[in-house]
Amino acid sequence: MAVIEMQKLSVIGLNTRRTAFIHELMHLGAVEINSQEGQIDDAQWLPDIFRTSNSAVVSRIEADIARVQTAIEAISAYDGAKKPLIHTRQEITREDFVQYLDSCKTTLEKTVDTAVFAHKRIADGQNELNRLQTVIVGLKPWEKLDLPLEKTETQYMDISFGTVSAQVNVQTLLTDLLEQAPSAVLGEVSADTHQRYLYVMCLKEEKETVAEALRSVNFMPIAFTEGEGSASARIKACETAIENTKQEIKEQEAVLASLADKKKDLEYLADSLSMRKDRAQIVGDMLSTEKVFYFDGWVPTPAVKEVEKLLQEYEMYYEFTQPEPDEEVPVLLKNNSFATPFEAVTSMYSLPSRQDIDPTAILAPFYFIFFGLMLSDAAYGIILAVLCGVILKKYKLEGMMYRMFKMFFFCGISTFIWGALFGGWFGDFFQVAARTLFNKEITIDPLWFNPMEDPMKLLIFSLILGAIHLFVGMGIQAYMLIRDGHPLDALFDIGLWYLLLIGLVLFGVGGMVAPVLTTIGQWMSIVGAVGILLTGGRSKKGFLGKLTGGLGSLYGITSYLSDVLSYSRLLALGLATGVVAQVINTLGSLAGGGVVGAIVLLLAFAFGTVFNIAINALGAFVHSCRLQYVEFFGKFYTGGGRAFRPFERKTKYVKILKEGNEHGSR
Repeated sequence: MAVIEMQKLSVIGLNTRRTAFIHELMHLGAVEINSQEGQIDDAQWLPDIFRTSNSAVVSRIEADIARVQTAIEAISAYDGAKKPLIHTRQEITREDFVQYLDSCKTTLEKTVDTAVFAHKRIADGQNELNRLQTVIVGLKPWEKLDLPLEKTETQYMDISFGTVSAQVNVQTLLTDLLEQAPSAVLGEVSADTHQRYLYVMCLKEEKETVAEALRSVNFMPIAFTEGEGSASARIKACETAIENTKQEIKEQEAVLASLADKKKDLEYLADSLSMRKDRAQIVGDMLSTEKVFYFDGWVPTPAVKEVEKLLQEYEMYYEFTQPEPDEEVPVLLKNNSFATPFEAVTSMYSLPSRQDIDPTAILAPFYFIFFGLMLSDAAYGIILAVLCGVILKKYKLEGMMYRMFKMFFFCGISTFIWGALFGGWFGDFFQVAARTLFNKEITIDPLWFNPMEDPMKLLIFSLILGAIHLFVGMGIQAYMLIRDGHPLDALFDIGLWYLLLIGLVLFGVGGMVAPVLTTIGQWMSIVGAVGILLTGGRSKKGFLGKLTGGLGSLYGITSYLSDVLSYSRLLALGLATGVVAQVINTLGSLAGGGVVGAIVLLLAFAFGTVFNIAINALGAFVHSCRLQYVEFFGKFYTGGGRAFRPFERKTKYVKILKEGNEHGSR
């Protein structure tokens, strides 16, 4: 349960050593560098101090990265190699990474150019195919017309092509047209449900008369600009062009497929360029003069010696200082191997602020218990734990993904434990299978009790767990108040509530254990209630203000009641898993025994198991988070911290190991 202490670092160094120093600082990955914008506002210093403008360099590198990324994606699309289920970075030492890049740098640019060119030709070809298909669709209605479509006039005649609504009567239109222009010729080429496709011929001197008549029926002229000849000739030309374009696309796809063995080289190049861009950007964040540069930032206290060694090696002037009381400090968490995966839960809500404590180590056991209690099937727990364990073993996961899979591995173990205690093994599948297929009755006894038969027992247990969870949260708030020098606030705002709430419990159910506990609980409740009434409004002014403040505080007992009742969801979701499993098993058994019955039962079992694990594991995840965020964190946690973001190698494809770290850190 620790937020690692941070120290502020200020550094001044010679520009001649800056490039090499930044390389080593990035490799170390232990310093967060602040932007220096707005740091110098003294007019007498402004002429001599400036920020290095690296925008042109950064833009050029970003363009190179975009080209390399395009090449990688283009090759990947035609790479026949089997894709991994989960993408992980390949681990490599710094020396091997440099040597590998040096060994293939002479061919890298050519590979990028070839892949990008092939990708562009394929994209252009696809666009051309779409265009040609569109042209063919437009020509199809005119396929029966044996006239060159580009011919719109002769020496004496005018020729038009166009469409009218399918509702127009062509014969009536022709009759009307001949009355106004006796030389006119109108023909219908084809028709569909929406339009009729017509050609119209007339003497040039009757062109305007014909156009006026056609406008009355909303005639829409069409101009054919693609190709030459009749529609059928143009369609044939387009089909030939389509075949040629497809062939060219296949050739370019073959080129990309042949570059599959070069994809690794390009991935290394992409990561190298990415690191180069980050170094260029960080230089732009520093302040410089003609001879020296300056930056400040944050260093975790455990890394101070390592950073100090590097600074001394490059003969930098540096200073480590403690942060100011009101200064925003980046947050870096450190927990034991069990609690670390549950940092994912804390991070999804918010990192602790400087005034908070890291709640991860405390919420971890509660989350572990709650998740398993909600899913509560031993077989489901085994499946979840084994699946996550295999993935963790097979893939070298990092960051949030590693934490999530490790957390669900632990949650699978918890689910197995609770399932065994409650007697849930795929619901009641084994009992149903024995009864349906073998006409035998078997029982699998729970190690504790069956919640389906005694739900009240599970409800009471859930509420007790909830009360403990809330009391722990209140205890943390009391600790924080004492830590910050407010012991009386801890007594009045937490201690008296402990007294009242515990007293009410003893007064209500203590007599079942010993009659004297009822009396003790009664007096504890009275003392707690009177204390809250007298101290709850201590910050208010005047007697009336203090009285109303105390009454308002005492009314807060209703919120504690609702908070405890929220934990009844442990019962609801715990029962839901078993009920859904039993319903699916019952449906599967309806086909009876025999071969058909066995097949139906197994199919229902397989589908139902996948469905039940997916839906109820999601519910357990969400509602376990809710109990932490709303009920638990609401008692003491503020959040709002900013994550520590060190200047380090942010690579996508390779993970460059630090010296003495053969397997890297997760």
